[in-house]
Amino acid sequence: MTPFMHSVQALLAGEPAPATGTEQSLPAPVPIATDTQVIVRSLAEQLVSEANAVLRAHGDVISLDDEVGPGELAFTLGYRDRAARVQTVMSGRSALVSLMVTGRQDEQPRRLAGEDELRSLLLNLIAPA
Repeated sequence: MTPFMHSVQALLAGEPAPATGTEQSLPAPVPIATDTQVIVRSLAEQLVSEANAVLRAHGDVISLDDEVGPGELAFTLGYRDRAARVQTVMSGRSALVSLMVTGRQDEQPRRLAGEDELRSLLLNLIAPA
């Protein structure tokens, strides 16, 4: 089993989920923002596969849905009644990467502080409310 699979098992056994580090989202050049989106999305696919290998025995699994539209790349992670959406919205030569989590309202757009924070985001989706 991978270290992330062990983290999912520990969470299901009652360990608390680590806090997810976020930071204010600021506009970035389109190539940099879209590269970040693709890297985070690729990691999400790997981590969702690992988590679902553990979760399948407990019933519910994490969904991963891609969304592409004019000037936007996004994916949504869903587990039971909770969801998190990572999106990159492009306007001209700049783009804004942002994170939206069910039940959380931020005054300023936020994004994951780093791709490693995706692990804690997934664990927080799985954690009992």
